[in-house]
Amino acid sequence: MRYIGSHLSLTAPDYFLGTVKKALSLGENTFMFYTGAPQNTIRLPLSALKIEEGKQLWLSSGHSLNHLVIHAPYIINPASMKPNTREIAIEMLAKELDRAEAFGVPYLVLHPGSDVDELGDAAFTETAKVLDLALEASSSKNTLICLETMAGKGHEIGRTFDAIATLRMRSAYPDRLGVCLDTCHINDAGYPVANVDQVLDEFDRIIGLNHLKVIHLNDSKNPMGSHKDRHENIGYGTLGFETLEKWFKHPKLEGIPFELETPWLGKILPYRKEIEMLRSGQYETGWRETLIASESLLSAPDKSPNP
Repeated sequence: MRYIGSHLSLTAPDYFLGTVKKALSLGENTFMFYTGAPQNTIRLPLSALKIEEGKQLWLSSGHSLNHLVIHAPYIINPASMKPNTREIAIEMLAKELDRAEAFGVPYLVLHPGSDVDELGDAAFTETAKVLDLALEASSSKNTLICLETMAGKGHEIGRTFDAIATLRMRSAYPDRLGVCLDTCHINDAGYPVANVDQVLDEFDRIIGLNHLKVIHLNDSKNPMGSHKDRHENIGYGTLGFETLEKWFKHPKLEGIPFELETPWLGKILPYRKEIEMLRSGQYETGWRETLIASESLLSAPDKSPNP
């Protein structure tokens, strides 16, 4: 079974129920979401988020909770040694693990952090400690933290498979640490994404494919090794449709949720079209322009004369 969806918002008034409705309308059988604003620590109580209503609708539509994904807020920096930042990272990560458990979501994607203190190798040890402390502070027993592969922008850690493997190795709970692979990020980090077998073989040798739990399927605006981290719509970037379709349909990746984080086209969501093309294997040149034009036509005011 192939699972593909997108990164959707959790917004008032229907929150999780509304997110499920949106995912279903886009033809998705998985999706990823934040449990609150990604840039701050404010979180609504779980009782306000219409979790049970959303679960029931998703399940009654023939889907499973086992392929849903939550993304941790990007304000969490587990690699920082600043006391306040470190405390927030532990507290927020533990809280997000608990919230993921309440949603019944098995995967919590986390950016490994930025070595702003320039600790070098010690940053991996300190980051692993933060992950361990958050896991110990959480009541969650099932949700995995999925460390995301990064583009290597600035002081980011997690740019290489070796770096992700080191974080897992230095944790006291490696079995609670999965991996999220981002195709744009690893391209920008310097991996030859077009050679899917080569990249997967290297991942398997260093980390183990059994630990790969989530894939962010994104095209890239930049060439390999640019360390930029700028996503592009499917087929409009340097990776291209053919490469991304190979990732989506690779036999070793069956059963893994693929989540699109491609740019919106103004206020238009591109995901339904991108998903349709990836599933069918048929790329439509100029699909983005066609979609924008058709949506503009639908939203244009009726200028026909009155009868």
